[in-house]
Amino acid sequence: MNREQKRMLQKQGQVGPDGQPLAKSQPTAPRQPQQKAQRTSAGEFLRGVRSELRKVAWPGRAEVISLSTLVLFTLAIIMALIFVLDFAFAKSILFLFEA
Repeated sequence: MNREQKRMLQKQGQVGPDGQPLAKSQPTAPRQPQQKAQRTSAGEFLRGVRSELRKVAWPGRAEVISLSTLVLFTLAIIMALIFVLDFAFAKSILFLFEA
């Protein structure tokens, strides 16, 4: 076993500082079944949603417009690229199989 493996096993708690394996711990008692959580009422759920939505940093009008413009511009470029590639492949296939 090399130093790297010993260090890893020490971090995991499987060997002691001297590199000797640690004694196995006693088996733990079986877990008790967990009780089901109480369901929240609809009103409490909606209050929680409302409080979480208040924490959201909503974008301003200028930010929404600039990001929407960026998305539409990028979409137009990708659509043009796909159209050009499709047109080129279609023409090349027709050229190859022309009789």
